[in-house]
Amino acid sequence: MSDAATDLFGFSDRLSPAARAKLAALRALLDERARPHLAQWWEDAHCPAHLRRELAALDLEDDPAVAGPDGTPDPLYVGFKHFEFARCDMSIGTIYGGQVGMFRTVVREGGSPEQVARWDPGIASFSVTGCFALTEPEHGSDVAGGMQTTATRDGEGWRISGRKRWIGNAAISDVILVVARDASDGRAKVFLVPREAPGVSLTDISGKISLRMVRNADIELTDVVVPESDRLQRIDDFGDLSAILAKLRHVVAWNAAGLQVGAYEAALAYALRREQFGRPIAGFQLVQEKLARMLGNATASLAMAVGLTDLREAGRLGEEHAALVKMWTADRARETVALAREVCGAEGIRVDTDVARMFADAEALYTFEGTREINALIVGRAVTGLSAFTR
Repeated sequence: MSDAATDLFGFSDRLSPAARAKLAALRALLDERARPHLAQWWEDAHCPAHLRRELAALDLEDDPAVAGPDGTPDPLYVGFKHFEFARCDMSIGTIYGGQVGMFRTVVREGGSPEQVARWDPGIASFSVTGCFALTEPEHGSDVAGGMQTTATRDGEGWRISGRKRWIGNAAISDVILVVARDASDGRAKVFLVPREAPGVSLTDISGKISLRMVRNADIELTDVVVPESDRLQRIDDFGDLSAILAKLRHVVAWNAAGLQVGAYEAALAYALRREQFGRPIAGFQLVQEKLARMLGNATASLAMAVGLTDLREAGRLGEEHAALVKMWTADRARETVALAREVCGAEGIRVDTDVARMFADAEALYTFEGTREINALIVGRAVTGLSAFTR
């Protein structure tokens, strides 16, 4: 749960007692089972995939106690769930959220009723694990128009060939959701591809400075055979897929807010215990100014995350809203983690303070869900009516 000291406007007061209790249980598990090991896991680039089953046991997603009037989880609760993960560690949030967020949402929204009935129970329990493969070595921001992975109809099924890059959780997933361009009409289709299928080759991406505990992979697909029954039946073009992904775009703001609160708390704890000139550095004016700026950034980012979520629930969320909030909160996250590093001085580059890990992870946050430049152009198009995108 968000504390009063870092939720100055009391947004979490809107949560039900059951939602607050569920979030408190999540924080307790992360504090007990993850936090003591984070520095070493980050240092070793170790993926704590074992935590997924422990987190699944909390029933964070489908417990009726945290559902809203429509039977789905309260959106504010979902936001604060992401906030809690990011406050502790963004890698763990990605290891868990890539399954119940991206993978599950695309299957639920893009699959036929029969496919959802077949796959969703296993996804929810983590007995079936999965990831989402969209970006490619040569195509990130322009993947919608430049996708080179193709799916060719072959009798009653398909043959898929191509390459994917930066696919999170691929090596720890049973199934890869592969987005491919239909060779016959050029439209995007999405396929459930077993990781161990003939023709699928994975290579872990090493040398990362961000999200080091997440196993990102390069994937090569060579004439991978997939039956029509494993093509998501309600996705027939990139527009269908984009509409599904838009349901998840508000999450990045919650990540940005949680990351900043985690960095602020780590810097504050260090400043209170670190003494120079005979007293804690938390008592010096310039340190307090940095702490105040960090708290302001985190508070404003949380307010924007809540506002974005409210817009989504009201059916008024446009791509310009999500783009503006992603751009702004990611900017503030970069500033906040840099200030936290400054407060901790030389110790701020060591993972033991937590600050170094968050300082590095902010760089991943700054890039994913659209680069700053792309999001700026989306906002610019909305406010001017003129598109500055080039083809």
